[in-house]
Amino acid sequence: MRAAADALVAAWYRGAWWLWLLRPLECVFRLLVVTRRQLYRSGLLHTWRAPVPVVVVGNIAVGGTGKTPVIIALAEALQARGISVGVVSRGYGAHGLDGPRQVGENSTTSDCGDEPLLIQRRTGCPVVVAPSRPEAARALLATTPVQLLLSDDGLQHYALARDLEIALLDDRHRTGNGFCLPAGPLREPPSRLRGVDYVLYRGSDDPETGVQYLALALVNVATGERCPARPGALGEAVYAVAGIGQPQQFFSALERLGFQLERYAFGDHHVYRAADLSALSDRPIIMTEKDAVKCGQLVGGNAWYLEIRAQVPTTLVEAVAALVHH
Repeated sequence: MRAAADALVAAWYRGAWWLWLLRPLECVFRLLVVTRRQLYRSGLLHTWRAPVPVVVVGNIAVGGTGKTPVIIALAEALQARGISVGVVSRGYGAHGLDGPRQVGENSTTSDCGDEPLLIQRRTGCPVVVAPSRPEAARALLATTPVQLLLSDDGLQHYALARDLEIALLDDRHRTGNGFCLPAGPLREPPSRLRGVDYVLYRGSDDPETGVQYLALALVNVATGERCPARPGALGEAVYAVAGIGQPQQFFSALERLGFQLERYAFGDHHVYRAADLSALSDRPIIMTEKDAVKCGQLVGGNAWYLEIRAQVPTTLVEAVAALVHH
C-alpha cells in the first residue's frame, strides 16, 4: 500500500501521461469542490464566525508541506508580542473523537492526534480538537479567553469563518501537474490560491514568501537531553525514521547536517509499534518531532528527534498581529 501511494505521488509530480485517463474523475471531484465552496459563500451552508480573529493555515495539495512548524512559529511570534493564541484542529488520528477535546499535559496522540499534541507541547497554547472546527473553536473560547485563533489545516473547512488565509506549498513541487484528485495532488483547483491572503513556499529563501526550517538541536526522546544538531554529538551513521507526508524532506535535512543515513519511511501519522523500532538498536535513531510524541514509550536512550524552527516572513507576523490590534 505504501509503495503504491508513493508511486502515485511520484506520477503526479513528474506528469505521467496515464493520469489523463483519470481526468473524468478529476472533473467530477473539481465540480464537487467548487460547488461546496459556493454553497458556503452563498449562505446556503452555514458559516460560524468567532468573536475573535481566525487565521487559517492550510494547503491545497495532499501530503505534508510543513504546516505544523509554521503554526508553531506563528504562535510563538504572537506570544512574544503579548498576544494570547488558541489553536483548533481536526485531531486526525484521535480515537473516539465525537466532540471537542482539550489537549493537555497528560494527553496522548490517541486522545488528540500527533500534530495537535506537538503544537501544545511546543507552544503551551490552549489547543482543542473536534471533528467540526466551529465546535472546537466554541469549546476553546468557552474555557480560555484568547485574542486570536489559529486553525490547523483548515483551508477547506469553510464552516469556520476566517479573517486571513495562509496556504503553504512546497517550493519544488508547487501544484504538481495542476490536476485535482485523483489525477493530481490538489484538493482544490490552483485558482484557489488567488483567493488566499498569503501563499508561502517551503524551502524558498524569498524574504516575502519563503519559509526556511532551521535545525536547533537533537533532543533525546526518553530523557529530554539536548545536544548540537551535528554528527559530532552522536556519530555520522544513524537510523533516520520519519512518518510524515514527505519524509524525503527530513532525510535531506539530516544529510545536509552531515549524517549518513539508513532510512525508514512510514506513512503520514503512522501509529508506531515496538516492532517498528526494536531492530534499530546498534546505532542512534533520529526521528522527527512529530514522530517522537508517539514513541516515548517505545524507544530507549538511543533515540533522538531533530528540533526545528520555521522562519516565517516578518510581514506575515505583522499582518496577523494587526488583526488583534485593528
